[in-house]
Amino acid sequence: MNKFNEKKNLNARDIFYRICVGIAAILLVVYFMPREGRSAYQFDLGRPWRYSQLIATFDFPIYKSDNVIQKEQDSVMKLFEPYFEINQSVKEEQIARFRKDFTQMEKNGIPYYYKGYIEQKLHILYEKGIVQPDDYNRLTEDSINAIRIFTANQSVIRPIKEIYSHKSAYKFFFETDDTTRYDRLKLQKCNLDRYIVSNLLFDQKKSEEQKKDLLNSISYASGMVMSGQKIIDRGDIVTQNTYNILASYLKESQQRIDSSKQDAYLLFGQILCVTMIFSCMMLYFSLFRKDYLEKGKSVLLLLTLVVIFPILSSVLVTQNLFSVYLIPFTMAPIFIRVFMDSRTAFVMHAIIILLCAVSLKYPYEFVATQLVAGMVAIYSLRELSQRSQLLRTALIVTVTSLAFYFSLDMMHEKDLNNLEYNIYIYLIINGVLLLFAYPLMFLIEKLFGFTSNVTLVELSNINNELMRRMSEVAPGTFQHSMQVANLATEVANKINAKGQLVRTGAMYHDIGKIKNPAYFTENQNGVNPHDQLSLIESARIIINHIPDGMKLADKYNLPEVIKGFIATHHGKGKTKYFYISYKNKYPDEEIDESLFTYPGPNPQTKEQAILMMADAVEASSRSLKDYTEESISNLVDAIIDAQIMDGAFTNCPITFQDITTAKEVFKEKLKTIYHTRISYPELNKKEDSNEKGNKEATH
Repeated sequence: MNKFNEKKNLNARDIFYRICVGIAAILLVVYFMPREGRSAYQFDLGRPWRYSQLIATFDFPIYKSDNVIQKEQDSVMKLFEPYFEINQSVKEEQIARFRKDFTQMEKNGIPYYYKGYIEQKLHILYEKGIVQPDDYNRLTEDSINAIRIFTANQSVIRPIKEIYSHKSAYKFFFETDDTTRYDRLKLQKCNLDRYIVSNLLFDQKKSEEQKKDLLNSISYASGMVMSGQKIIDRGDIVTQNTYNILASYLKESQQRIDSSKQDAYLLFGQILCVTMIFSCMMLYFSLFRKDYLEKGKSVLLLLTLVVIFPILSSVLVTQNLFSVYLIPFTMAPIFIRVFMDSRTAFVMHAIIILLCAVSLKYPYEFVATQLVAGMVAIYSLRELSQRSQLLRTALIVTVTSLAFYFSLDMMHEKDLNNLEYNIYIYLIINGVLLLFAYPLMFLIEKLFGFTSNVTLVELSNINNELMRRMSEVAPGTFQHSMQVANLATEVANKINAKGQLVRTGAMYHDIGKIKNPAYFTENQNGVNPHDQLSLIESARIIINHIPDGMKLADKYNLPEVIKGFIATHHGKGKTKYFYISYKNKYPDEEIDESLFTYPGPNPQTKEQAILMMADAVEASSRSLKDYTEESISNLVDAIIDAQIMDGAFTNCPITFQDITTAKEVFKEKLKTIYHTRISYPELNKKEDSNEKGNKEATH
């Protein structure tokens, strides 16, 4: 069976596969959704309360805002004095060590009186205290003013400026009023840094306890609300005090609910919500576009788009990155419009926007803006054939989004200074990102096997290699293909089929004739090679232009949809000339009809049916002896009626009304192509020679 466009019903395995993929998509979308609990009330500072009157149902404290608490914590932490334990033995050990080493220093030229000076300095340093370098840096960074130094018997508070680090302790040796007596170079020869050792050790446990006590002294509440007290009424402006009360009420409400149950409810709600949205999507396809469900590539593309955009939105919300308005959501309806149809594009866009809105705090403005932008994008790309159209679409979508969001702002804000200008910047960036739809479109074509109108336009260029080869090797076939393309496109435009697809398919439907062009009537010039062949052999050569065309299509990487036109333009019809001739020649012989039958299949789409009709009508019209209105009309009716009787259109969605319209178009176009030329008048022979000469001179 030919694989091109053969219609098949989904079996149990296919249905199970699609259900599993759908469930996986639902779980993937839910997995990335934000998990923080969302209150039933959404409110903003300085905006009206949108709900009914709110009465407190229990007593609760009015919690201070995070900013206020942070300021109070910063203030109380200025009183924080970390604990350090002093090691008294360090001073004695280091002074004794110095005394021992000084004997050698004297031999090296250090005067004796330096000993007393250095011992005095060491004594002062260790009395004040020397801390570890890391501890000293931390004290400085935390802006600590003083520390508590304790021993077994007592504790003293010492300002930071009175203790030393290793670096400041070393400098202390050179701080002397008598610079003439104590030479700096001689002091350096004493290697004084050897006797600088930390004797203050940080006590983390005591310090943390003191810090905890200080923080616990802060009151996190600024008042109380009693049960039954009115909090706010509909239309009231949310002031700072009211905002704190509302936030406290919601916080207390959440704390009164079991957190594990709350998480379970949240997860269940998200799964139920996403499942219902997916069910609506499946209901649409089951009722209106069941053909997409039968195509694996269509299902995969739709689910990919319906998963990627909600995940991107959830990530931005969860990580608090930029804004969801930065994401070019209108890419999805653009892709679906180009590769499928407008109605599906809008439905899928609505599905994607609803899934994204589940993750947002204020979804109304987002949903309204994106739906309007999607509708504009779909309308502006009714036929995508040039790159410039995407630039125009991006511009229109950006301007529309900005204008619509501005209109929403005007309904909520009376002062232009309060507008969220960041959103407008994001919408402009969104429009710029929308331009990447063009390169992504080619990526989708390669990954999912679709063919865009842009690709079809490029393929229909008569200067490409395969078209140029056909025009050189089989010029008659080339002209026939061009005529068929014009006829088929005219019909497609009349019955709302895909005109560009039909045109491109028509131009390639007979490329198999390139292999043996002389065996086809339109390429013959007085000599017919079939005269030397048997009827069966002639039929075989004619039929072979279908498989030969498929081989050329594979060689030149033509899209699958174009190969479908090559395979179906004769359907499962017969080479009637050779079949009837053979039957007339051998009336008593049983005929193997498969020898005279094209491999098919019959057309499966409206566009393929149009091409079959146009191909047969155009080819047969060349055999007419007289091109009159009656002969053309009878020819068109006879050919198309015969195709209907043969069941050629049984498996494609073309209606009798479409076929009637196609007949009318074919008749009108053929009358125009084969119109009778006006006869020029002959010169009257009775006219005198002078007048005759003058008339001839004027022509």
